[in-house]
This record gives sequence, C-alpha cells and structure tokens, in this order.
Amino acid sequence: MKPPRSRRPWLGERQRFMLLLVAPAASLLLLFQVLPIVIGANASFRDWALNNPKKTWVGLAQYLNVLTDPAFLQVVLPNTFFFMFASVSLSLAAGLALALALNRPFRGQHLVQSLLLLPLMVAPVIAAIMVRWMFNDQFGIVNVVMEALGAQGQPWLTQRWSAFAIIVLTDVWLWTPWFALLLLAGLQSLPKAPFEAAAIDGASSWRVFRHLTVPMLAPVIIVCIVIRSIDAFRTFDIVWALTGGGPSRQTQLFSLYAYEQAFVFLDFGKGSAAAITGGLIITVVGLGLYRLLDRVARASR
Repeated sequence: MKPPRSRRPWLGERQRFMLLLVAPAASLLLLFQVLPIVIGANASFRDWALNNPKKTWVGLAQYLNVLTDPAFLQVVLPNTFFFMFASVSLSLAAGLALALALNRPFRGQHLVQSLLLLPLMVAPVIAAIMVRWMFNDQFGIVNVVMEALGAQGQPWLTQRWSAFAIIVLTDVWLWTPWFALLLLAGLQSLPKAPFEAAAIDGASSWRVFRHLTVPMLAPVIIVCIVIRSIDAFRTFDIVWALTGGGPSRQTQLFSLYAYEQAFVFLDFGKGSAAAITGGLIITVVGLGLYRLLDRVARASR
C-alpha cells in the first residue's frame, strides 16, 4: 500500500518571507489610507454632525445636498477646474521650455539643474506664506516696488482674480521644476538618429520640435499631465495659506469646500460626501483626459 502523499503548502517559504516583508507597509496602508476612506464613505450616508453625532442613516441625502449646493456648482467646481487647467498648462509650457534649454550642453549645466530643484525643496505651505507676505497690501515687497516706481499699490489678495492669479503662479513656480526634470529625462532618452536625419535634410528648429520632439515625447507628456491634473484637483495647502478660500469664498477649491463642511460647519456627513464626490469626479476626469490625450498623440504621429 502506497503511503499518502503529503500536500504541498499553498505558500512556499519564499512566498511567506515576501509577504512578511510587505506586511508592515500593507498594514500602514490599510490603517492610514483604506480605513479612513471606509469610515468617510460610511459617514457620507449618515447624518453625522461632529457636535451631535446621531449617525442616522440618510442614504444619498448628503450627496444630493452637495450636488444641489449652489456654492459647489457655481463656485467650487468652476474654480477647481480653472485652477487645474491654468496651473497644468502653464507648468507644462514652462517646464518644457526649461527642459529644451537644459537639453543642450553649456557651461554650468549641472549647477543650473541643481538650482532648478530648489522650488521642489520648499514646502508648499512655506512658499504660500512667503508669497502672501510679498503681496501684502500694506508692507509687501511688491507694493513697495510699485510705489517706488510711481505706481499705486494694490490689495492683491482681497480681489478675486488677482488673488486667483497669485495662487496659480505660486503653484506654477512650485511644479515647473517637476515638469522640467521629467521632460528633460524624456528628451535625453529619445533616439538621436531621427534628429540627425532632420539636420541633414535642413529642417528648421520649429519643424523638428513640431514633428519629431513632441510626438516622440508624447507618452511622457501625457503621464505628466494626468498625474499633475489629479494632484492639482485636490490642492489644499497653498490656497489655505494664501487666501483661505477668500475673498467671500471666491478662490475656494474642492478640497477647501470639503474641509469647511466637515471641520468648520462640523457636518462630517456632508464633508465626507463632498470628498467622495470629488474623488469620483477626478477619477472620471483622469481616465477621460488620459484617453483623449492618448488619441491626440496617436493622431499626431
């Protein structure tokens, strides 16, 4: 009679060791990422006021409150999408220009590349506080220079469009180096043969840029745009430090709206519903943006 075969364990020693190595990071991810999302999703279906947490189940009522809130539809969403479009577009253009300039060898190139990293080393809140002091209407350096030149100082942060422009420019200053470094890495990885052939044919710099550089660099540009758009949609720190969403909520973005509902008005249910709604919106926008840009890139080749 043959002895019974011993069953092989479902996980071998190597697999168990790999799971053991991943377990601490996975535990932290579950504890600080997944669990808060689950709690927030649960709160979005309840009447959950932080000063009187009844936690009564109300279904989709909180989502309807968010989607029918005039401030959310007429101010927050337009501001958020305008900020996302303006910041990403300007950062991409400036970053691409810097990458093209740094892609050519010149004396001191490594020093310039190192200096380019400086904005990435500054915390966004610190940068926003510095900019807020610069544009202070009473003793900011910008108004001091304008008055020294004979112009009249302006209350920059108390007017909607000037405050919004300052927010956008601060964000562009912070993220342009990120675009420049990624696009520079993409440029340096492109094959040399097509550019050498174009030079032999006598193609102009614009034609080389339009018909060679941009199509070949399109995958990197698409990834940069999608990642940065998602990040710009959830911007909170620089807006909070610069204007706090003012004047009169005119520079309020999505993240500030969700924060205000949850921790200023103490309506954790509505704040969670706003956060979940924003997450769904940016997921759809991100996927649509990636597909659109991918089609445009394929059509341009």
